[in-house]
Amino acid sequence: MKDRELWKEIYKKYAKRMLTVCMRYSPGREQAEDMMHDGFMQVFRSLDKFTDRGEGSLRAWMERIMINTCLQQIRKKDLLRDSCPVETYREPADDASLEAAAESIPAPVLLRFIQELPPGYRTVFNLYVFEGMNHKEIAQKLNIKEKTSSSQLYRAKCLLASQIKEYERKQQ
Repeated sequence: MKDRELWKEIYKKYAKRMLTVCMRYSPGREQAEDMMHDGFMQVFRSLDKFTDRGEGSLRAWMERIMINTCLQQIRKKDLLRDSCPVETYREPADDASLEAAAESIPAPVLLRFIQELPPGYRTVFNLYVFEGMNHKEIAQKLNIKEKTSSSQLYRAKCLLASQIKEYERKQQ
């Protein structure tokens, strides 16, 4: 019975943050919730393997599990192969101007733009931008080539730049 109470407490405390992590990797809330629930099942099955390393270590450990759960589902559904030809995109804005523009857009709008990216672009973008991985690490994690990782990131930035410019145009 104590396990159930602990699980409930952990879920209650971290569900919102873990859903945010899963939302970055999914095309919508329903899929993100499915990923999060699968991730929490993995967390609860592995709780005995967790080593407390101080404040924030449980959250970081859980985030890693959530990300791995999301990546596992993406690989299982072979979603990394879904992409659009690069010639359909214009040259992206440079990173500095893209970041500046992104900061002026409300977070929910930016999250929606990220969710609207094709799965491969979205996955590589998240691993590169939010997880701080380099292309070699991403390639190993997703079982793709480094060049594929860099091209997926390039295409993601092109699409995001286009979405941000369109959003700004509509706001004027």
